This record gives sequence, structure tokens and C-alpha cells, in this order.
Amino acid sequence: MAKVLVWVEHDNMSVKDATLAAITAATQLGEAHLLVAGAGCAGVAEAAAKIAGVSKVHLAEDAVYANALPENVAPLITSLMCDFDAFVAPATSTGKNIAPRVAALLDVMQVSDILSVEGPKTFTRPIYAGNVIATVESSDAKLVITVRGTAFSKAEVTGGVAVIDMVASAHDTGLSSFVGSEIAKSERPELTSAKVIVSGGRALKDPETFQATIFPLADKLGAAIGASRAAVDAGYVPNDYQVGQTGKIVAPEVYIAVGISGAIQHLAGMKDSKTIIAINKDEEAPIFQVADIGLVADLFSAIPALTDKI
Repeated sequence: MAKVLVWVEHDNMSVKDATLAAITAATQLGEAHLLVAGAGCAGVAEAAAKIAGVSKVHLAEDAVYANALPENVAPLITSLMCDFDAFVAPATSTGKNIAPRVAALLDVMQVSDILSVEGPKTFTRPIYAGNVIATVESSDAKLVITVRGTAFSKAEVTGGVAVIDMVASAHDTGLSSFVGSEIAKSERPELTSAKVIVSGGRALKDPETFQATIFPLADKLGAAIGASRAAVDAGYVPNDYQVGQTGKIVAPEVYIAVGISGAIQHLAGMKDSKTIIAINKDEEAPIFQVADIGLVADLFSAIPALTDKI
């Protein structure tokens, strides 16, 4: 049976949801081992050991891994890969920063953003903004894979009894340093794990109108807030609200698209949503082709009316 090393994305306190989908993909390939690299993250390793389907957790605790700098994490992973057949990471911003470096150090091709495991070295992945699903097979001795979190079910966080193994080596390449971070805090659900998302497009006119129209509806629904790239580029909301090919990939239970035309780049990020509700005054808008429920109406009258009814 193949042995698979999964990189655990965390904040030194808890395991990120995207990792759970990566673990599910890994278990379809073989025996799943997890790598927890960080500083003061023993609690994360203990939580990871309880995840169903995990055989062993490798814990690397050192200050050089505190902020998951890819220049330091990638050499650590590479040093462990002599015992593994595949490396798997979630297709998040950090995962996509680490995995290509691991692939380069191993001198293999990366298989990116997989949607399913079809065989020991065969996978499906989206191309052309998700309009075509390609089946690809690797001929490399070792695999480096990133996993689209919305394509796999999340592994159960309880039921596992994995052992924790300490990794002694530390790799400080000195190529980068952590300067600081500005993390937006919100009482609303996180965009990639929310069950309901309300997204707004460029039709919202300006930041004030976006907030006055979208925020009350999202608050009543307990929903996360998203936006099209056009709305983000226009400065209505910050970049971390963006849904789409160059933003976040989401698959909530309900996705409400308000004033979004449905450009192919936006559809690539949300078309796997269970139920898509589109509100747009243009009945020819492409968003209606993927919507389960469509309302042709002026959003400035429809959204306040809908908000009042909830």
C-alpha cells in the first residue's frame, strides 16, 4: 500500500477545514500520515491524531515553522519524502505556495487541484476555468498533489487513534522572514466553510451601497459574504471576499448571487454550490444558466424586500 504524507494547514491552535478534505483524498491513495509543522502546536498534533483514517502524525515544532514560510516548510517535507510515495496538500493559498516547491525539490511534476482519485496515479482536475475536466496520469516515481477542498468530503475529526512522532530536523533557509500580518476578523462564517453565502457584483455601485444592500441580508441568514472580481477590483470589498478562479473556491449549501452577471471566472469558483439563487435584472445574464432559482428583478428593490421578509 502506498504511503501518503499530508501537510496539515493550521494556525498553531487548530486544524483548518481544508486539511480534512485533503486527508479524504489521501486515504483513497493509501496509508495517510500527517505532518504538523509549527511552533507551540502540540495541541494541533493531538487533534490531528484523532482524525479518522490517519495512521501517524509527524510533529515538527520549531520557531522556523511558526508562520508556515514555504521556503522553510518545503525542505522539511522533502527530507521526509524518502519514506513516502505521495505528498498531498489542500489547494489553499498556503498549500499552493508549498507544494510547487516540494515538486521542484523532488524534480517531479505537480498534479494540481484534483477533483477525484481514479487510480494509483490517475486523477481528474479542472482546466479552462472548470469547463473541461481532464483525466491525468502521472509517470513520476513520487506524487505531489493539491486537493480542491470542495470536491472531497471532510474526514471525521474524531475516531482516529494515530500515534505522534517527533521530527527533530529544522530547516531555516534564510530566504524569507515573517514581517507581519493583518487578519480581518468577522463574526460571520469563514467564506470557504460557510453553508450560506451572499455574493454581490459590480452592479452594487459603490462600497456604501454594497454594505447597505448585502450585509443586512447576510446577517439575517447567518451567511458569509462574497463578491465577484469586478466588485473587488472596484474597491467595494477587500480581496479576501472574492469568489472565483482567481479568488476562493466555494461550495455552500446555498449561494445567492446578487447583481453578478456570471462571467466564466466567477462560475469556476461557485458552480459546485448545492443550490444557486441568482438575482439580476438582465434576463440574458449567464448566471441564470447555472442557477437553480432565478429572479429577474432590480436588486435594489428585491433585496430589501427579501431581507424584510426573513
